[in-house]
Amino acid sequence: MTRDDGGPPRVFITGSRGQVGWELRRALAPFGVIEAHDLDTLDLLDERAAREAVRKFKPDVIINAAAYTAVDKAESDKETCRLLNTAAPAALADEAEKLGAWMVHYSTDYVFGGNKDGNGRPRTEDDAPAPANYYGETKLAGDMAIRERASKHLIFRTSWVYASRGSNFLLTMLRLFEKGGEIRVVDDQIGSPTWARYLADVTAMSLRRAMERGPRVSGVYNVTSAGSVSWFGFAGEILEYSREMFPAVDAVLLPIPSEEYPTAAARPKWSVLSADKAARVFGIRAVPRKDAARLCIDEVKERRLK
Repeated sequence: MTRDDGGPPRVFITGSRGQVGWELRRALAPFGVIEAHDLDTLDLLDERAAREAVRKFKPDVIINAAAYTAVDKAESDKETCRLLNTAAPAALADEAEKLGAWMVHYSTDYVFGGNKDGNGRPRTEDDAPAPANYYGETKLAGDMAIRERASKHLIFRTSWVYASRGSNFLLTMLRLFEKGGEIRVVDDQIGSPTWARYLADVTAMSLRRAMERGPRVSGVYNVTSAGSVSWFGFAGEILEYSREMFPAVDAVLLPIPSEEYPTAAARPKWSVLSADKAARVFGIRAVPRKDAARLCIDEVKERRLK
């Protein structure tokens, strides 16, 4: 795929050192010319600087992998959360439209709240959002701003993202297992843990097809691993898969209800998303969640051995 001038596509990435951003740099390396930014090179709180950086690079694709993700802190640090999750994506979408570029953005299961929907039906892209916390409100507002401002956009809604680097549930559990003892984990919140590498690979594949097919495929797409589990169940699987690292581990997992683990921000009890639309439009089948978790833990093992 080339530009009108015959050169390779130009891709502008924000949040490049985050879990998803780091994987995007790997997945998109063969795609074209990459300009990747993180906080040390571009402060998205400075809207003018963000717009100028985009205008200078003149990308064919803007991928916003930056976000304010401190869900509980967002309840008190509302202005920073709003600027990063709503104002910054809106500004980037404005610039994408001016350039005729694609805008790629990541949304969250936290745009939904409440308890299980129906008889356990996965939530689709057409379900009405109802955020249960301020973080979810700002992410939903960012989604809406992009849909309104950028005619060519892909918004990937995902859940429970983890990776072999950064800060996430899987790595937290591995650290706790190494210490041993009783570990209390919520057992009444259900979702689909999603490997950041899989999310980045789906982005690369979908983007190629979108650029070939044009704006008619613009929209919101759920992208998660296949299958669902509670946080407690996921912790048990992580423990099972990590036995080689901790052969003498004496950790004991105890299931608890959400009420016994109070947080500043409410969490949705049912975060299972249907990935049928992405499969139908882009031909991408969701990876089984257990397979993805095993591969991620294998990578953690390899990094420890180096």
